[in-house]
Amino acid sequence: MEDQTPCSKFCVVFSKMKPYILMVALQFGSAGMYIISMATLNHGMSRFVLIVYRNTVAALTMAPFALLLERKKRPKLTIPIFLKIMALGFLEPILDQNLAYLGMQYTSASFTSAIMNAVPAITFVMATILRLEHIKMKERRSQAKILGTLLTFSGALLMTVYKGPIIDLIWSHKTSHHVSDSSANTHWITGTLLILVGCFAWSAFYILQSITIKTYPAELSLSTLICLMGAVQSAAVGLLAERHPGAWAVGWDSRLLAPVYTGIVSSGIAYYVQGLVMKTRGPVFVTAFNPLCMVIVAALGTLILAEQLHLGSVIGAIIIAVGLYSVAWGKSKDQFGPTPSTTEEKNDAYELPVTATEGSKLVIEANNYDEQAGKTNFQVKK
Repeated sequence: MEDQTPCSKFCVVFSKMKPYILMVALQFGSAGMYIISMATLNHGMSRFVLIVYRNTVAALTMAPFALLLERKKRPKLTIPIFLKIMALGFLEPILDQNLAYLGMQYTSASFTSAIMNAVPAITFVMATILRLEHIKMKERRSQAKILGTLLTFSGALLMTVYKGPIIDLIWSHKTSHHVSDSSANTHWITGTLLILVGCFAWSAFYILQSITIKTYPAELSLSTLICLMGAVQSAAVGLLAERHPGAWAVGWDSRLLAPVYTGIVSSGIAYYVQGLVMKTRGPVFVTAFNPLCMVIVAALGTLILAEQLHLGSVIGAIIIAVGLYSVAWGKSKDQFGPTPSTTEEKNDAYELPVTATEGSKLVIEANNYDEQAGKTNFQVKK
C-alpha cells in the first residue's frame, strides 16, 4: 500500500467519494426538473401537453435498454398485469403529475419540492391501512416511523395554513409581490391541497408498483410500459383539454427543453444513478440526499423564477425533512436489521419504498445487497 502512486491513491479516494458525488449531482439534476418545468408552465405551455411529451420521451429513452438488457428475463404480459400497468399509468402521469404541476402553478417550485418529501410518510400510512406494513408499538423502528409520519403531516399542515413573512435573500431584492393577499392565500391553500392529493396518488402508485413487480420482475420493461401507458392516457386527456393545434407546437425553447429534460434526466439518468448507488449503499443512503434538492430548488427558484420564499415554508420544510429522516431510519431497520420475530412476516409482506423522489418517473429497482437475508427489497423512484 505504501508504494501506491498518486494516481492510484486518487482512484481509491474517488471510488469512496463516487456515491456522494453521484447523489449530489442527481439532486441538482432533479432540481433542474422543477425549475425548467415551472418556467415552461409560466411561459404558457399546457401541463397536459407537457405530461404527454414527457412520458413519450421517457418511454422512448428507456425502451432500447429494456429491449436489449431484459430480452431473456422479461415475463409474459398477461391481462391482469396489463390492467395493473394501466392503473399505474393513470395514478402517476395522469393524477400525480397533473395535480403536482397545477399545484406548482398555484404555489411555487420550491414549495412543491418540499411537500413532495411527505410521500414516504403517506405511503407508510396507506400501507399500514392495507396491512402491507407491520407496526409494533414497542419497537423503536415502528415508533420512529409513526413519529416521522406525524412530523411530516405537521410540517405540511404548517406550510398550508401559515405563510409568514417573506425572507429576502441577497439576490431576491427585485422580487415582485402578488396583487392581492386574499387571492394569493386562496391559491396557496388550493395549490397545497392539489399537491397533497397528488402525493396520495403517488403513494398509491408506489404500493401498486411494489405488488406488480412481484409478478413482472423486469424493472426496465415495467418502467417503459408505465411511461407508454401514461403517454397514451395523458394524450387522450390532453386532446380533450387542448383542442387547438397551437397548444401542441414546440420550438427551440423551453417547450422542447422541458419534456426532453424531464424525460431523459429525470427518468433515464436518474434511474441509472439511483440504481447504481442503491446496489452498494442501499435505499436509505439515497433518501438522505432528497432534502438537498429542496434547498437547491428554493435557491434557484428565488434567483431564476423570482419566487418568494416565506418563513412558514422554510420551517415546514425543515419539519418535513426531519420526519423524512425518521421514517427512513425506521425503514432502514426493517431492511437491514429485522428481529427474528419479524423476519418471517417480512418474507410474506411487500417491501415498500423509503425514498421520495423529485418529480420524475417512478421505477422500482430490485436490489441484491441483502439476498443473504432471504429477501429482495424494491426501490421506487421517480
